[in-house]
This record gives sequence, structure tokens and C-alpha cells, in this order.
Amino acid sequence: MSFMFGYVKWDPSPAVFDWNLPLLDRPILWYGFFFALGFFLAYFVFRSLLTTFLKSYRVGKKEVLKIAEKVCLYVVVGAIVGARLGDVLFYQDLSVYRNDFFGVFRFWEGGLSSHGGVMGILISLWIYCRVYRKKYQMLSWVTMLDLLSIPALLAGGFIRLGNFFNQEIVGKVTTFPLGVIFGHPADGGPIAPRHPVQLYEAVFYFAFFIILWSLRKNIPKMFRIGKTAGLFFMGMFSFRFVVEYVKSPQSVFISNESLLNMGQWLSIPMFLFGVFLFFREKKSLRPRSVKRH
Repeated sequence: MSFMFGYVKWDPSPAVFDWNLPLLDRPILWYGFFFALGFFLAYFVFRSLLTTFLKSYRVGKKEVLKIAEKVCLYVVVGAIVGARLGDVLFYQDLSVYRNDFFGVFRFWEGGLSSHGGVMGILISLWIYCRVYRKKYQMLSWVTMLDLLSIPALLAGGFIRLGNFFNQEIVGKVTTFPLGVIFGHPADGGPIAPRHPVQLYEAVFYFAFFIILWSLRKNIPKMFRIGKTAGLFFMGMFSFRFVVEYVKSPQSVFISNESLLNMGQWLSIPMFLFGVFLFFREKKSLRPRSVKRH
């Protein structure tokens, strides 16, 4: 990192180390490091919230641990698959995969959509709740969204730091004092001061995480069904809608002259979903018996 005419020049190596991992013959990339770190820390936040929530249902610590591990497995798979498919469907030229269909699933080569990741998580959580609905009746789909909203912000912030190191999802050229000159921008754009939108998002996600985390002690109100998830979707995707105005175009399906870009179109239904969750008729989560097998 260096400074140039008042701007920061940013051109780090995408790899954490210069050597490759044994067997995999691949280096550890900064993006993968931050992605894994974000999910690792988010797991412990989720487990803490889940423990507090299930305490009134007299669910033991070992049982809580099993639930947390299974949920996180569903979430990770849903996030990765959804993010990759979302990028392919919403941002890429599908003709590229006409003769290489399995290239769609090579997520390690990059190309992950955050909106697709959220959709994948929503679907994977729905599947989890369907599979375990008889055993854990208190863990409804909306309740799980409530519990995962806070840790999701923490994971999202670290993922955006990974994007910053990868020099991807860069902003438009700017004269703003906080502009960053990316040495090798992933979009192949100009080597000029550009909005570091990855950092804008990371700062917002971390700040929003702190706000919702600070409210966690007010458990009865925070976990009225849908309230936390509603705040998450409204706050996150209203910010995403605004910050998209300073992002470089990413989708091949929408021209640069379009009023809204793909990220904004995808943020609108997410925001409305949050409105629905927040203002729907709320029901208090009162302890009920847990069926054991």
C-alpha cells in the first residue's frame, strides 16, 4: 500500500503466503481467509444467540451445539451454491457455459453474488426447518432468520474485506479524498482513484452488527418473530441500494445508461421482504415442549 497524490494506491498480492498448500497445490488467498474467518466468528455469535434463545425451552448445551453445527453446514452450503448460481444467472453471459456446463459450479474461481448467497441461505434454512420441524418446533423458518441476521452481518463485513484485497467489486472513478487507486482491478477498469465500496459496505455491516448485537440483551423484544430479520433486511438492502450508485457496472444484462443496476433491482425485493417481516403480526415466542427422539 502506498500514497499517490493524496490517494491510496492498493495492489496487494491475492495470496496470503507465496507458497502453495500441500496436496491442493493452491495458495491461501486473502478472500478465502476472510471468508472463512467471517463464517468462523459468525458461528460463535450464532451459537451464543441460539443458546440464549433455547434456554427457556430447556434444551441442553450438547443439543444446542448439534443444532448450531447442522444449521451452519446448511448455511455454508446454501451461501456458496447460491452465491455462485446468483452470479452466473444475474451477472454473467450464459453462453460462456454452453460448452462448459460444469464451469458453473467452479466457485473457487471467483464470481460470487451476495444477493444469490442470501437467496441460497433462505432456501437452505427452509430445507433445514422442514427436515427438523417435528423435532424442533420452536425453530421456525422466520425464527432462524432472526437468529442468523446478526452473525450474517459480521460474516458479510469480513467477506467485503476479502473483496477489497481481491480488488473486486470496485467503485466508479472519483475525486473523493477517500478514493483508492487499485493496481489490478478485477473489472479491468482504469487505474485511477475509485470509490472503495468494499470498505463502505464492510464499515456499514460491522456498525450494523454492533447495533443489533448491543440490543441482544433485550431478548423478549429482539426475538419477537421476524423483528430482527426485518431490521436486517431493511437496513442492509436499503444501504446496498444506495451504495450501488457508486459501484462499477457488473451485470452484462443491464446497460450503463439504465436507471437502476442489477444490484439495485435485486435489493428491492429483499428490502420489501424485510418490511413484511418487521410489520407482520408478531407473536411472542413462548416456550413449548420439545419432542425428543
